This record gives sequence, C-alpha cells and structure tokens, in this order.
Amino acid sequence: MFRSVIIILFCFCSVLADAQRFSNEFLSIGVGARAQAMGKTGVATVNDATAGYWNPAGLAHLEHDGWQVAAMHAEWFAGVGKFDYISGAKKLGETGRTIGISLIRFGIDGIPNTLNLFEEDGSINYDNIVPFSAADYALIAGLGQKLVKGSDKWTAGANLKIIYRNIGPFATAFGFGLDAGLQYKTRKWQIGLSGKDITGTFNAWNFNFTDDEIEVLEVTENELPENSVEVTKPQVILGFARNFELKNKFGLLAEINFQTTTDGRRNTLIQTNTFSIAPNLGLELDYKKFLFLRMGVSNLQKDTDIGSDPFWTFDPSLGIGLIFKSLEIDYAFTDIGDQRNSTFSHVISLQFKIPKKKSSL
Repeated sequence: MFRSVIIILFCFCSVLADAQRFSNEFLSIGVGARAQAMGKTGVATVNDATAGYWNPAGLAHLEHDGWQVAAMHAEWFAGVGKFDYISGAKKLGETGRTIGISLIRFGIDGIPNTLNLFEEDGSINYDNIVPFSAADYALIAGLGQKLVKGSDKWTAGANLKIIYRNIGPFATAFGFGLDAGLQYKTRKWQIGLSGKDITGTFNAWNFNFTDDEIEVLEVTENELPENSVEVTKPQVILGFARNFELKNKFGLLAEINFQTTTDGRRNTLIQTNTFSIAPNLGLELDYKKFLFLRMGVSNLQKDTDIGSDPFWTFDPSLGIGLIFKSLEIDYAFTDIGDQRNSTFSHVISLQFKIPKKKSSL
C-alpha cells in the first residue's frame, strides 16, 4: 500500500521539487529531429515551421507560400513517457510576415491510482484502481517579420505561450509567457538571439483531493501540496552558424548556441550564483540539399567518479535527414532527457509543405 502511494505521488515530487528553478522543464526538451541531432541547436539557422519553438524570428524565412506542417514523436523509458509535437506556419502574402502555431504534449498515461484500493473494512478491491494521466501541454502562437522590405538579412519575431499542466483529478495548472527573437543572415554567416520567458512564465497550481484521499495521504505520512504559483525565469540563447561550400556538391553547416539561464547556479561550463551558460554544438553535412548527416554535443557537465575525481561529461547525438519534393523526414538518436536518467531515444519528425490553392479566376 505504502509503495503504491509513493509511486503515485512521484509526479507531485517532480512538480514541487525545485519548482522555481526547473519550472516547465518539458519545454526544454526541444522539437524536431534535425535540431535534436545537432545538439539542440537552431536559434541562428531555423527557418521552418519549428521556428515557433526555437526562435520566432526564423518564421519570417519561410519560403513556401502555402502551409508548412511539422510533427515529432519521441518516447522515454521504453514508451512510458511520450513527447508529441505538431506545428504549422504560413506566410501572410507579400507583407514579410509569417504566422506559426505549435502544440506540445509531454505525458505519462495509465498511472494507477491506488488511493482507494482498500475498502472501509480493510479488504482490497482492485476494481477501485482507476488509471490517470500526468501531462503537460503548451500552445505557442508566433509571428515572424522581415525588418527590411525585400531583404532577408534582418528578421524579428515573438511568441505567446499558454501552458496547461494536469495530474489526473488531483492537480491542474494554467500559465502564460512571452518569447522574442532576432536573426541576422548573410550568405555564409547566420546569427540568432532568442529570449525565452522574457516576462517570466507564470503557472498557477490548484490541488484538489477528496476527504478520503486526504485521509489516506495523512495516514501514510505524505505531505499535502498547497495551491501555489511558480515562475519560469527568463533565459537567453545566442547562436552563431556558418555555411561551408565543399567539393563534389557537398555542403557543411556548423552552429554553436550559448544558453544563458537566470535561475541561479547550474552544472554548466560557465556558472555563477546569478546565471549559468551552457554551450551546444551541431554539425550538418549535406549532399545536394537532399541527404543530410548530422551530429551534435550538448549538456556539458562536470561529474565525479567513484574516487571523487572530477571529469566532464556530455550528451552526444546523431541523425539523418532526407528531403523528397514536399516531404522532409528526419531521424535523431539522442538523450532527450538529462544525464541523470540517460534516456537515449529514437526521435522521428516530419515536415510537409501543403501546396497553395490556385485561384479559380
């Protein structure tokens, strides 16, 4: 009985522990197998429907006149946790503006609720076990804009994020926040700046237990969570990328991103009591802009071995991509979680360009 209750309440621990520092961590997983394979980089180079997540300024570089749709699926712990993403983006005529909308879900389904396992007479009734889901959702609406008419050099963008988090019938949270970004592009160099949660993203938690559930939690010495508000503090990501033209119709793209968090000291390459900076590196080799091979490095951290000697660790990632007419298929093998769990996963994403309807006139 006690073990079952502890397992059920594990999701509450993930919400309440380090709530202010690691709020809305599901939004740091990243979207698109291309970016995942390149060490979670893309702030400087993103120019498709996934720009609504990485840098809304990249939406303005969308070349297709119709809708471009992107989708991704990844799993943790042999399918226990599922991460799903879908987005769409479309140019608004010749205005230099592009809109984008994205939906993200990260959830664990089929969690057994054993709080009502025992009847009043002490007997066990397995029919009282009701499964529930713990899921996080984000709806992101963005706008990208070319800053100089007829030029792709400078673009800017902004996002509005609406957050909904749910832990079965026990707890819900609503939140909102803003992102903003800039991109500068030349033939060889690209620079990107993305400010996430620039106003702070607020989540208001509301917990709801029945009297019987409260009694069980108190008997098993579990602390009852209280209604609260948690804030995701701002972070800034600066990215630099360069294109290299190789021989025999090959090309190479290299990108490095510097992610600066403002929620205190983290285990990163550069760390202070106020902010921390983590570098991510990605490489993409292409053949005729048709076939792509990718690799990346992220999550550089200092650890200690059994003898307490320090050493550096990192998350490697690999991937491949293929563009065939209006369809792009990308695959990545990467750790979409963190090094504490070593949750290497297969990530697959698709992008499809929907042709613009021709006028009947």
